[in-house]
Amino acid sequence: MRNENGFTLIEMMIVLLIISVLMLIALPSMTKNNAIVKSLGCEATIDLVQGQVGAYEAEKNELPTIDQLFDDNYIDTKVCPDKEPLLIDSEGKVYVNNEDEEDETP
Repeated sequence: MRNENGFTLIEMMIVLLIISVLMLIALPSMTKNNAIVKSLGCEATIDLVQGQVGAYEAEKNELPTIDQLFDDNYIDTKVCPDKEPLLIDSEGKVYVNNEDEEDETP
């Protein structure tokens, strides 16, 4: 009787083939969804900053600018994850100045 303690070369090649096929299936779908993830990250950041605008307004009785929120440590960034700068209009609505999307401008 032979004592077999490890994998044979054929078994290792089959495992590597299976892993390669799974990677070929998974990678394209991950890269496709990258733009969606960035968009949702920006929406979440806008919602967070909008909440901080309300907190600042309740505490100081005035609408803040992005710089005031940042300087007073209400927020820790002035940009979305996709590096678009955040802005606040005269009514206190947070938005991103993005010419491609009409619905986000005030």
